[in-house]
Amino acid sequence: MSEKIKIQSHKGQYSVLFNDNLLSELSGFLNKESHFLIDSNIARLYKTELGPILSSPNTILIDAKEENKTLEKIIPVIEQLVSNSVRRDHTLVAIGGGIIQDITCFISSVLLRGVAWKFIPTTLLAQADSCIGSKSSINLSSTKNILGTFNPPNEIYICTKFLDTLEKKDIYSGIGEIIKVHAIDGASSFDALTNDYDGLFNDKILLQKYILAALMIKKRYIEEDEFDRGIRNIFNYGHSFGHAIESATNYAIPHGIAVTMGMDMANFIAAKRQMLPENQYLRMNPILRKNYSQFSNTEISVDKVIAALKKDKKNTTTMLGLIFPIGESSSIERVQVPADSIFQTQCEQFLQGIKS
Repeated sequence: MSEKIKIQSHKGQYSVLFNDNLLSELSGFLNKESHFLIDSNIARLYKTELGPILSSPNTILIDAKEENKTLEKIIPVIEQLVSNSVRRDHTLVAIGGGIIQDITCFISSVLLRGVAWKFIPTTLLAQADSCIGSKSSINLSSTKNILGTFNPPNEIYICTKFLDTLEKKDIYSGIGEIIKVHAIDGASSFDALTNDYDGLFNDKILLQKYILAALMIKKRYIEEDEFDRGIRNIFNYGHSFGHAIESATNYAIPHGIAVTMGMDMANFIAAKRQMLPENQYLRMNPILRKNYSQFSNTEISVDKVIAALKKDKKNTTTMLGLIFPIGESSSIERVQVPADSIFQTQCEQFLQGIKS
């Protein structure tokens, strides 16, 4: 597949380049002005292709774990870059998934008041969703994504051959974000994806089609609202509940799968509160449940979910700012709801119901 998308940002235009031959061309990124931040697992899986880069003194390997995406853990990475004589006219190159993306994007924003960066996403979730949009999100202690910046990469390079070494749960995780984007785009996009869902696991060309489609849908929203102050808020669909589920389970559920569960939870509560017609809830439920079914028996404390929801950055002083599908068209909208006993009961009903 050879495609190119151009994204407009506050720093100018950047490109997303699809290149099936990227693995054999990685050494071309190596020069004295480049500093590499690489997922240690990717370094292990692709040590031959990354050989010259891994031998560079300007390469830093990072375990792509949620606990390493914290301000405390990022400081040693910055210190290593400084030790490696990074300069403002150098470039950081991130090779990995969303965690490596967040770390690199954040560092590039604050180090020397701004260093350019490039991104080679190696997970389906990063390729189909998070790679565009300029955001970095960093955890502080146990609060997820409470810190962050908007700093787009100079270029993004997508090679779906990286997906061949992903665990099955990580494919489900990426598909969860693809489902989210198509739900936002409307019923026809969502229903088309539902019909093609099973093929995404064994048809690479079909999967590439949906990666490209998801990025093109997201492009429309982020170019209109790059700083997430308006319409882009709807891309948090499934995320408030999903982040709370991740936190409540100590990140035992992969992000995109938790988002799928969060979408289903939002739909369930919207139906209970008569914001979403029952027929629309039932239309969307089967594919969402199918995508998180392997984790449906995970023990999830409703008290921990509520506690995490109360920390969400979209809240006001007295209300939870949550994203729900509304009406017969299932349009995605932000709604303020009180964190009262009724809401807690509805959350508990959902969490108990998915186990049956």
